[in-house]
Amino acid sequence: MTKRLAFASFLLCVLAGCGNKGPLVMPDAPPEPAVAPAADAPASDAAPATGTPAARR
Repeated sequence: MTKRLAFASFLLCVLAGCGNKGPLVMPDAPPEPAVAPAADAPASDAAPATGTPAARR
């Protein structure tokens, strides 16, 4: 009985590999989309000149 179970397990493992043809490699990463440069914001929307964020209440 043990031999049959071992043979059946071996056979299932071998058959599980069927259909995997060709080299086992990771697919190439898709090309990164081009990002358009951001438009310059008007001075009124810009951060303070001190470089510190505005205080929150």
